[in-house]
Order: sequence, then structure tokens, then C-alpha cells
Amino acid sequence: MNNKEEQQHAGAASIATIHNGNGHAEHAQSFWTKYIFSQDHKMIAKQFLITGIIWAILGALFSVLFRIQLGYPGERFAFLETLLGHWAEGGVLNPEFYYAMVTMHGTIMIFFVLTAGLSGTFANFLIPLQCGARDMASPLLNMLSYWFFFAASIVMFSSLFLQTGPASGGWTAYPPLSALGDAMPGSRQGMDYWLLALGLFIVSTLLGGINYITTIMNLRTKGMTMTRLPLTIWALFFTACLGLLSFPVLLSGFILLLFDRHMGTSFYLSDIFIGSTGQALANEGGNAILYQHLFWFLGHPEVYIVILPAMGIASEVISINARKPIFGYTAMVASLFAIAILSFLVWAHHMFVTGLNPFLGSVFVLLTLLIAIPSAIKVFNWLTTLWRGNIRFTPAMLFSIGFVSVFISGGLTGIWLGNSTIDIHVHDTYFIIAHFHLVMGVAAMLGMFAGIYHWFPKMYGRFMNTTLAYIHFWATFIGAYCIFWPMHYMGLAGMPRRYLDFSQWQSFNQFQNLNRFITVASVIVFAVQLLFIFNFFYSIFKGRKVKSINPWEATTLEWTTPVLPPHGNWEGEIPEVHRWAYDYSKDERPFIPQTEPVGNSEVGGGK
Repeated sequence: MNNKEEQQHAGAASIATIHNGNGHAEHAQSFWTKYIFSQDHKMIAKQFLITGIIWAILGALFSVLFRIQLGYPGERFAFLETLLGHWAEGGVLNPEFYYAMVTMHGTIMIFFVLTAGLSGTFANFLIPLQCGARDMASPLLNMLSYWFFFAASIVMFSSLFLQTGPASGGWTAYPPLSALGDAMPGSRQGMDYWLLALGLFIVSTLLGGINYITTIMNLRTKGMTMTRLPLTIWALFFTACLGLLSFPVLLSGFILLLFDRHMGTSFYLSDIFIGSTGQALANEGGNAILYQHLFWFLGHPEVYIVILPAMGIASEVISINARKPIFGYTAMVASLFAIAILSFLVWAHHMFVTGLNPFLGSVFVLLTLLIAIPSAIKVFNWLTTLWRGNIRFTPAMLFSIGFVSVFISGGLTGIWLGNSTIDIHVHDTYFIIAHFHLVMGVAAMLGMFAGIYHWFPKMYGRFMNTTLAYIHFWATFIGAYCIFWPMHYMGLAGMPRRYLDFSQWQSFNQFQNLNRFITVASVIVFAVQLLFIFNFFYSIFKGRKVKSINPWEATTLEWTTPVLPPHGNWEGEIPEVHRWAYDYSKDERPFIPQTEPVGNSEVGGGK
């Protein structure tokens, strides 16, 4: 393991091997083998990140467009027709396309941004660097995982240009809408494209997860025991385990759905009548609730597939910038493990309104409330790490503290929703939107931004502009609360989601001014994300250059590599690890690297 040399680029005929003074192989590469079909985990991480950023722009744009519809129902906006063509004739959104945008927004943000963009980026970038490995266990499979994701992206993007429009049955794609092609325009080709794209996406996730787990278990450098791993690696490890165990279940559900759509089977269909003609379909014996069980068996672990990497990133950044050891390392790892286990046992709390047996519902209520305990442990440990720390308010630190804030406020409403009695009232209302956007969407995005700002110097050898980063944080943080906090009150009043016009509802048009406020906040927050995009790409080429290999004075192994690590990460031997990852403010020193041997006065290297 310790003698593993730099990975070879199999099949790339243009590579010529040369040798440096240390005797290690370096590769002269073409543009294609270095930037496009790279097997270097760092380049693949950047590919995931930039693809995820592009998807994030598109997904966020969709949310702005349908927020305009919700904030100003009935008003005409000429730019909508210019942008969307016949889907917004006269400057007013077509109802079918409204549902398509809601569907695509959810699909894009959950799968293509927060799963592939967040986990794909930081798992690829950090696992070899923080474990002390030259590369992933299988660089070829790693490359393929990105290209399956890219293929999924092409298929999903192509569905936007179909004559009948993209899928429009919601991001959960419940049958019978998703199973009957004639149900509405978005149930036709768009749904097939949607299913194919997510099938390719699942293959990408499985290839990546196998690589991540294998690398963590088998390619740690000498001295890097499991108890010396940074919390980022623990979080990414459990994330990969969740993906490997849950995504195949979703894939099976999709395959059965395709059978119902095209092969005349009745897995999810039974006693269906066509409304316009009263004609009964031949399908018998199926059950649409079966799909919900298969979907949510992935859907709830998916929440933690999204949030666990952000938890790991926040833990690392908070400890580094509070200049304190992370509080309760063992408890943090144990809580990650508990979350991973419990996430598989709570899926039916999404299904309290499906006629679920009340006793079985009470079991899921108990398990749902239990999962709050490990989450509370993590929050307590983050706050204790911050307490009386010598805090440096870097952009990454601000986003990490923002993550903790949003995770607390969004997570508290999960206690309400975990109670089946309350959930039946607020199910499918704006309360649900407010809860999961705060606890999963916004929190995960803040964690992702923290990771980008923190590891950008290691990715590109330059710093991002700090002033623009501060503007980005405060506008995003305040704007997120302005968008989603009011939705709690709308949901408690029973305001249903996915409706495109509430102006004719006497019960809900009282919220019209609030809806406009949310729309204005959405536009502002979207504009600020464009500022981040500018900062990101400008800084890649023009940002202030990094002069120190360890600009944040951190202890972990990635900061022992050159400023821009070569393929293979370390130019000489891989460093040996002697202590845990959080020796900060110890022995009157601000930090002690993991590679520094333990002195005679120390016992166990911190851990």
C-alpha cells in the first residue's frame, strides 16, 4: 500500500513517461488526457464541481421563473415568452410547463447538484489527499463515474427541448401520472428521458461509491488508523455506504415503472379510468403505494446522502478556524453511524397520508424522533467547538456557521413533521417546502460553499476574492431565511404546494403580498449566486496566488502536498501519520500536523 506509485493512464497513446530526480514517474499529457478523460482524482473532482455549478444555475433559474408566476399571477412578462417560447405565450407561464419546471428544479438540485456536485466533488478531491493515497483505488472506474454523470446530464438537458416538454409529475414521479403516457404532456417522452437520465446517474453513483469505500478502507497511508481520519472522510464514507445500499432499490422501482409504461405490466396500476371518456384501462392488481415504498427507501437516505458531506465539511472548517480540537470526535463518528443506520428505518414518515396502519405509523414516528438525537449531538459538538474559540471569520467559516444555524432552525420543524398527527395536516403544504429546503437544500448548499472556499486554494493554487465572498454569504444567508421562513406560516394555514395560482382562493390570497416578498428575495439571492459564479471562474485565472502549502494552518495531509499537487499528490514518499487530525492550540502551538511524530511527553498522538 505504502509503495503504490503514481497511477498510469491506460489506453492514452499520447502519454510519454519521464522521470524526475526522485525516481518517480511523471506523465507528459495531452489536453484530452489531462482535462477531459483524466484519471486524476483531483481533475475528476473539478469536473464534478463545474458540471454541478452549471446545473445549479439552471435549477435555480427554474425556481426564479416559477416564483415569478407565484408572486405575480396573471401578470405578463415579455421576457418569459422570449426565453421559453410557446411555453409562455403572451408572457404567462403555461400550466403544464409550470409543473415541468417544479419537477426539473427538484430533480436537478437534489440529484445533479447536491448529490453529484457535492459528494462527487469532495469525495473525489479529499479522500486520497486526506487518507494519504496516490489516487483512488480504481482511477478508471472513477473516470467512468463522471462520464456516466455527464451522460445523465446530457439526457436530462435534452428533455427540456422535447415538443411535449420535460417530465412534469414532480421530482418523486409518483404513478399513475408517471406510469401513463397520456396522463399529461410531461408524462410522455419527457418521463422516459427522466427515467433514463436517473438510471445513468445511479450507475455513476454506484461506481463512485465503490471507489470511495475501497480507497478509504484499503489505501490509507502508514499510521492513518480509522480513529485518525478527519471527520470529512468519515462523513463521505457513510455517504458512499448509504448510496450503495439505497440507490439500487430506486433503480428497481424505475425499471418496474418503465415496464408499466411500455410493456403492459401492472406493478403500479389498477382500476384506472380515463376521465374524458370514462374508459377503464386493462391494468389490474398493481399498487401505486408500492412505488412510494421503493422511492422513499432511497428518498430518505438521500436526505443524508446530501447532508452528511456538508456535516463533514463544516466539522473540519469549524475546528480549523476556531483553532480548537473538534469537540467529541468519537461522539461525532458514532452519531454519523447512527444517522446512517436510522436513515433506512424512517422512510414511511413520508407516507402518513397513504392509509398507513396507525400502529405501523407510530413505529415510524418513534424512529423519526430518534434520529433527532444523533443530529442534536452533532449540533452540540459544533457549538462547543465554537465556544470560546479563537475564531477566524474566513468565508468558509461563515458558511459553516451558517450551515449550523440553518440546520438547527430547519431541523426543529422536523420534530413537528415526525409526528403523524401534525404531519397529516401539513403534508404537501408550504410547511414541507420550508422544512426540507432549510434542513437539506440550503444547509447542504452552505456546506458546499464552505468546502469550495476552503479547498479552492488546493484545487487551483489561488484564493477567491474575500470581499465578494462576504457579500455572497450575507446575501445568501439572510435571503434564504427571507424565502423559506415565511413558508412555515403559509403551510400551517394549509396552503398547498405545486399550485401555480392562489389568487382565486379566498383562503390563501391573503398571502399574496408575502408571496411577492418571497419572489423578490428569490431573485436577489439568485443574482448573488451569479456573483459567486463570477468570483469562482475569475479567481481560477486571476485570483491571488497561494504562496504557502498550508495557508489555513491546518493539520491534515492535503496541506503537506505542493501548492498544486501533481498526479500522485506527493512528489516523494507518502507522509506517515503519527497523530489525529485535530491537534490545535496544543502545547502552546497553534497547530501540530498529523505527520509530526509524537514526543515523549505525549501519549497516543492525541488519539
